[in-house]
Amino acid sequence: MKLQSQLNVAFTTLLFVIMAITGYVIYSLLLDLLIQDEQRQLKQKGDLIVDVLNDQYDSTSVENLNSLLEDQGLQMFIYDRNQDVAVSPSLPDSVVAGFFKKNDFSDTNKALWEYKGSKFVTSRIIFRPESTGVELILLTPLSDLELVQQSFFFRLLIVFFIGGAIAIILSYFFTRKLVTPLSQLKKQLKKIEKRQFHSIKRIKATGEIKEVEQSVYDMAQELERYINSQQTFFQNASHELKTPLMTIQGYAEGIRDHIFDAEEEEKGLEMMVTEVNRLKKIINEMILLAKLDSEPDVFTPERFQLKQIMEQVVDRALPIVNEQGIELKHTVTGSPEITADAEKMLRALLNLTFNAIRHANQQVQIEMKKENKKVLIRIEDDGEGVPEDLIPHIFHRFVKGKGGETGLGLAIARAIIEQSNGKISVGRSELGGAKFEIVFGTK
Repeated sequence: MKLQSQLNVAFTTLLFVIMAITGYVIYSLLLDLLIQDEQRQLKQKGDLIVDVLNDQYDSTSVENLNSLLEDQGLQMFIYDRNQDVAVSPSLPDSVVAGFFKKNDFSDTNKALWEYKGSKFVTSRIIFRPESTGVELILLTPLSDLELVQQSFFFRLLIVFFIGGAIAIILSYFFTRKLVTPLSQLKKQLKKIEKRQFHSIKRIKATGEIKEVEQSVYDMAQELERYINSQQTFFQNASHELKTPLMTIQGYAEGIRDHIFDAEEEEKGLEMMVTEVNRLKKIINEMILLAKLDSEPDVFTPERFQLKQIMEQVVDRALPIVNEQGIELKHTVTGSPEITADAEKMLRALLNLTFNAIRHANQQVQIEMKKENKKVLIRIEDDGEGVPEDLIPHIFHRFVKGKGGETGLGLAIARAIIEQSNGKISVGRSELGGAKFEIVFGTK
């Protein structure tokens, strides 16, 4: 069963259950209310009759009152408590006797009397002075009130059914309005499943469904970007691996076919070794990058001071900067600390530092400090900087700038930093070259 049908069935069932309970309660209470209202009306009529009779007649007796009330057109009794005698000006003697036998006239609290299986609503008003013990008892058949009850309840049922029908129609309209975006969203998910990202359309919705729709749309965009990046990665990886393999194959076939002399063979062997090392480096970095992305347990976080990392970075970079005649400046302000895998963080900072040294003209600066409850690391150089069109892709795999090596160093650095709850960005340095800025939040 579809969701819309399930919602309509559930709402309709709930509506009829509520209506049934409400109808039963109203039907049960209605008769009591009618009885109370009828007693009130009888009492008003009785009070009026008794007042008139008390004002016009000084003394009252059962016989006199019975004769005076014959023309009132009401079902009533005249009851003398002292003599325990009852007469009726409007009912036959047999009926009076039946009432007198069936009911206890001395029980003044009883609201309903019975006669031949029928019930009557009663109201009792005593004449003045009370010492006479004479009272007027007015009657109304309960069946009359039950007819009113049934008539009212029938009309109430009509109102209920009309209201229920309108509610069901509105329920169908609103559930359709609710379910339609879900159905459309299901179609968009099918497109995502088939990787038809170009045909995905936005859906008009509100509330939580709108939030889900936005999440699905963002997921589709991210999935599309991921698939495209994977395709680009495999294309670039195959190209990067193919180049050294072709070089190795060329020299190996030349040596096998003896087309090189002894000196060229020696040069070819050296080139093969160089390309094998390059190939090994690319493969190792690809494996490392795959582990960083898919195996969080390769990280062993610990709390350490960045000053220790700075010393190791400078020590390992010193031979290269001396060889290239680059000035390496480094400063650590205060005692900034972070929680990360120290070994992998060293790898990330070395990748960024060696990248800066390769592109620098004369100077590289490394700065570490704590600022506004955050730890900042800046690595800058005075080279040509990163081209504007390359900045959005500089941390992607196999994206190389001028003079780059494997194109994986910056991607590895970003993966390590982000796994350590940090953020890395690139921009233009005041020195003229590139500025890589890393930000860690502190607890």
